Amino acid sequence: MTADADRTRWTRIALWLVAGTMAYNVAEAVLAVWSGVEADSIALLGFGLDSIIEVVAAGAMLWRLAIEARGDDVERIEATERRVHQVVGATFLALALYVIAQAGWNLWAARPPEETVLGLVIAGASLAIMPLVSLAKLRAASRLGSGALRAEAKETLACSYLSFTLLLGLLAYRLAGWWWADSLAALLMVPWLVREGLEGLRGEECEDE
Repeated sequence: MTADADRTRWTRIALWLVAGTMAYNVAEAVLAVWSGVEADSIALLGFGLDSIIEVVAAGAMLWRLAIEARGDDVERIEATERRVHQVVGATFLALALYVIAQAGWNLWAARPPEETVLGLVIAGASLAIMPLVSLAKLRAASRLGSGALRAEAKETLACSYLSFTLLLGLLAYRLAGWWWADSLAALLMVPWLVREGLEGLRGEECEDE
């Protein structure tokens, strides 16, 4: 297989992965927001907001990959790569603000994790599926030399971690009464989110490659 053919193949794989992520998160956002309003659940509303942030990142990445799939010139692809990396960086910062606001409110209000059937289903599905999708995106990013795709893959992994913190919090609350466990675990990720966001805005990873 020639280098061009291999790149085309990996571009298509990346398109499918990002499009699948976007479709999943659109469905997740609709279900989470609707159920959150019905159940008056801040946790589910937070899931919805998190999913919307992911949709924005995936949408920007889809645009970048579509431009390459069309066979546009290298200069336009590189310019789009930088812009998309900046958009993904901004969504990292938005995700950091969401985590600080959500976890901060839960800690201030001494609010235990909310257990809903749909919340458990969404968190469980994300934890089972999204790490695998993220790893596949990271491989595609390596083959394409795309810092923007690598950043978007890391954001997918970050959101999987938030699903893990929810399930961890429910388990810790049931077994030990630690209502603060999920909020604290989520806040531990904030420095990494901010660092990734700032690097994305500066386009540092794009410049290094």
